[in-house]
Amino acid sequence: MKILFITDLYPIRKAEKNTPLTLHNFVFEWIKQGHKVEVIKPNFLFNSFLRGKPFYTTGFYDYEGVRIFNANYFTPFLFNFLDKIPNEIKFADYDVVIAHMPSGIIFANKMAHIMRKPLVCGVHCSDIEVLTNSLYEGYFRNQLKEAYKSSKKIACRSFVLQKKFNEILPEFAKKTFVASSGIEVKSKKQKAKSDDPTFCLLPFAFGSENHSLFTSHFSLLTCANLIKRKNIDKLILAVNNLEGFKLSVIGEGIELEDLKKLQSKKVNFLGRLPHEEVLNEMQKADIFVLPSVNETFGMVYLEAMASGCITVCTNNDGVDGIIKDSENGFLTEPTAEGIKETLLRIKNFEHKQTLIENSINTVKSYTAEICAQNYLKDLI
Repeated sequence: MKILFITDLYPIRKAEKNTPLTLHNFVFEWIKQGHKVEVIKPNFLFNSFLRGKPFYTTGFYDYEGVRIFNANYFTPFLFNFLDKIPNEIKFADYDVVIAHMPSGIIFANKMAHIMRKPLVCGVHCSDIEVLTNSLYEGYFRNQLKEAYKSSKKIACRSFVLQKKFNEILPEFAKKTFVASSGIEVKSKKQKAKSDDPTFCLLPFAFGSENHSLFTSHFSLLTCANLIKRKNIDKLILAVNNLEGFKLSVIGEGIELEDLKKLQSKKVNFLGRLPHEEVLNEMQKADIFVLPSVNETFGMVYLEAMASGCITVCTNNDGVDGIIKDSENGFLTEPTAEGIKETLLRIKNFEHKQTLIENSINTVKSYTAEICAQNYLKDLI
């Protein structure tokens, strides 16, 4: 299949802190699977400035073997916006145009119409914001709705987003499917860190060192960009009021200094760590908690599940739908009291071993390869 992928949420250089790799991972896997993929990154400069994205001049770039054309615009893709796009892209014979994020979708809808190619729209939290916030009433909202109307399929990035989208625009519900992200899973030799003879090794290639979940002491981990909506302050307050729990916080951000004011001897800030070190910390932890809101997906939850952590996410957000409460993880309300209640539920939960096994089995269906394959299968 020959795919034109359009989004403004795509990395061009290494270590772009405000550009996640989730969409690149789809493209990278599709190329590995034999598809031809080219990327257009249309930048509405005002929007890029507000989101703190790095600036790149218009032109071709290469990121991990993926060819990307970055195109900058002062207006939201008005007038002769296609003049900046090279003819080798404009007149190529693509099978499908896939677009993510509002700016990418608006741009792609206009381009797909001119090229007479089928369009697939990817729905993120940003799309829900445009559809519900009065700030975007008018041009952006109308343009998005036109794109959804003309699209062949609508790829919602989580079960929660699919539900929200279908409630807002039920007339397009039959077009929607869930396009979950996947993770790279590396087998690690399992080693028990507990002397408790009742705790047996997990018989999976996935996963981690096993944890001391049948004792009275629990090591908690969270990993996030330390901004308000991640609710790390609520997590710290919950842990401060609980016996037997210690928390490690990985990440940096504008909330860091305020969070440190809340800390007690039970909380340890590790700063920003390389990805491999994050995974190593997950191997050591008993429980992973990230009570964030307005989360499009959250690959970190899958990584924690694959590491053998009991994983906690916010109810009706992020990977709710993949995580099922008390089956393969726990759901929590994103408040200090709600998190405290959830941690006590985990402490008293009798089937921790089974829950961890369920969690690891769940993640086996969410590898990067499988999720990329499923995305394209759902286009048919």
